[in-house]
Amino acid sequence: MFRDAAPDLWFQVLGTAVSPKVGRRHGRRPTAEARLRRRRLHKVRSATRPPGKRTDMARMALGSRKDWILLAVVAALCVGLWHWPTGFEERLPADALQVKATVTAVDNAHVRQYGLVREGEQRVTAVPVSGPFAGRPVVADNILVGKLEMDKLFAPGDSALLVLSLRGDAIVSAVAQDHWRLSLQGLLLGIFALALIAYAGLVGVKAVVSFVFTALLLWKVLVPATLAGVDPMLCVLGVIATLMAAIVFLVGGVNRRSLAAYLGSLGGVGVTCLLSLATAPGFALPGSVKPFAEMLLYTGYAHLDLGRMFLATICLGASGAIMDVAMDVAASQSEVAAHHPEIGRMGLCLSGLRVGRVVVGTMATTLLLAYCGGSLALLMVVMAQGVPLINVATMPHVAAEIANTLVGSFGLVTAAPLTAAAGALLLAEGGKG
Repeated sequence: MFRDAAPDLWFQVLGTAVSPKVGRRHGRRPTAEARLRRRRLHKVRSATRPPGKRTDMARMALGSRKDWILLAVVAALCVGLWHWPTGFEERLPADALQVKATVTAVDNAHVRQYGLVREGEQRVTAVPVSGPFAGRPVVADNILVGKLEMDKLFAPGDSALLVLSLRGDAIVSAVAQDHWRLSLQGLLLGIFALALIAYAGLVGVKAVVSFVFTALLLWKVLVPATLAGVDPMLCVLGVIATLMAAIVFLVGGVNRRSLAAYLGSLGGVGVTCLLSLATAPGFALPGSVKPFAEMLLYTGYAHLDLGRMFLATICLGASGAIMDVAMDVAASQSEVAAHHPEIGRMGLCLSGLRVGRVVVGTMATTLLLAYCGGSLALLMVVMAQGVPLINVATMPHVAAEIANTLVGSFGLVTAAPLTAAAGALLLAEGGKG
């Protein structure tokens, strides 16, 4: 009897248990009454669902209370760092004023051309567009020293940064420091921040705050502390640990997932620092291999250990990529644990290791491309002059970039398994990041 029943009757009887997909497999759509029953059942299940599960998406979108507290703390630290004195403010000339100006005329009578380079003095007439001297024409000097990377020539219509030397309310002299680039830089920074916030929402806001915090901490803490004679390695390690804590917990949230990423990042940076110290005697690289490093010795800072500074830059340069690897592994483990709560620590650790292998492979190449991009002109010069490859590899500048790439890559390789192990211990039971 039931075998001969019409298919519609079966769907009416089993309406609350059969999904629309099952109905479509048999060529029938659920009746209106069955759909109404399912809607009511869905409302009942949603109302009786535990509050923690019901608000997961809302928590991800709006952030938890701890996330907001951390965001407020880091934002307050940014304000404090902005006003924090570096101890070098007295070196700034008190009677100097920097203004934006528009070039109206130039005089190149005293500019001498020697092949590709120029020497001499260019007289620039410019009108400031800001400050107390706005609208008043000013004649400024542009000194050319014969170095292409430092010299510049102005033309009418250019925007220039003028440095005005004052005596009271009068201009004593003016120097055309360089082209005005702050407007474009500010525009790009604003577009980047808006695009980040538009795409990532609250996470984008946190990323912007962490970006500002990183820049301020480097400029207000790392640079003056190193100039004051603090050991560069210890200073960089302290700054990296602080930055990683702020960035990881801001972007990832105050949770076990971020803690796993933070622990893995610290382990990777620690391995990088130890390896850089261990290989320093073998590379025998002078600290002055970095641009402008030698200039520090001639400006009253002969006490600085440039070798330790070079090793510190290796750790600092690799820390960003190490943090990316750790967060990728921890985030993947968090998702696996959330969708498969029954997974054990060993299974979650193996999942993190599999993800880490892929991430490390690409990030190692990223370091290579980044350092090669900064040395592309040097590589072109040695190839154009026919320098043997073995000579190229032992050149101080090339060997320094090789050390940066290889030592930093060791940090990436160790950060992935360390994060996988930390994530397995922290995320296997709860399943939520």
